[in-house]
Amino acid sequence: MQPIPILNISIDPYRRQQLLGELKEGMVFTPNVDHLIKLQKDRIFYDAYQQAAYRLCDSRIILQLSRLTADPIPEQLAGSDIFPAFCQYHASNPEIRIFLLGGTQAGVGLAAQKLNQGATYSQVVGHYAPPFGFESDVEETQVILSQIQQSGANVLAVGVGAPKQEIWIATHRAALEALGVKLFFAIGKTIDFLAGETQRAPRWIQQSNLEWLYRFFQEPRRLFRRYFIEGPPFFLLFLRHMRGTYQNPWS
Repeated sequence: MQPIPILNISIDPYRRQQLLGELKEGMVFTPNVDHLIKLQKDRIFYDAYQQAAYRLCDSRIILQLSRLTADPIPEQLAGSDIFPAFCQYHASNPEIRIFLLGGTQAGVGLAAQKLNQGATYSQVVGHYAPPFGFESDVEETQVILSQIQQSGANVLAVGVGAPKQEIWIATHRAALEALGVKLFFAIGKTIDFLAGETQRAPRWIQQSNLEWLYRFFQEPRRLFRRYFIEGPPFFLLFLRHMRGTYQNPWS
């Protein structure tokens, strides 16, 4: 299977069932337009992406634009779909032990409860809502690592937003692997969706390429800059990509 280049990363052209059967170890990142813009400016984020074992298309906009190229992406595999699907796929497999990191204290507990209700065993063995700025706090990181170790988890799902979640996973990957964690998901708002603290767009809105607008109306102050200032230059970059004139700023 040949990865499909999009700007300065490549996206793996998996279909869902094939992916779920193969996910065993490594970092799972789900690039969207926001990620691709950040990857032009943030070298640490870019370096973290180079370590990912799986890069899956999170965005219907990217999916649709790829159909204009010689190598279309076959399917959207958003993190908010793939992680719950992974949990359901292993609902009767007690060898999968998950730790959730992110969300609010109440929300991450609700998300863990929901996932465990959908399994035949206690699939989520631990969870923690880190405080703001945890990624720069050595003591807080040790608290997190200690909780993960005590839980016995071998799968870690981090939902604290990009690029923070991807960089944190990549930075601490070796320490986490030493604790027995083999598979890492960067899942953005998925914990909030599972907890019901944020409502995901209905399927018909997702399929109409308007999920971004639905999310904007939920959080206009937070998302205005992302969608209306930082996001539009992506289309010019993609045009350069199609013409063969795009240049990776880190090469």
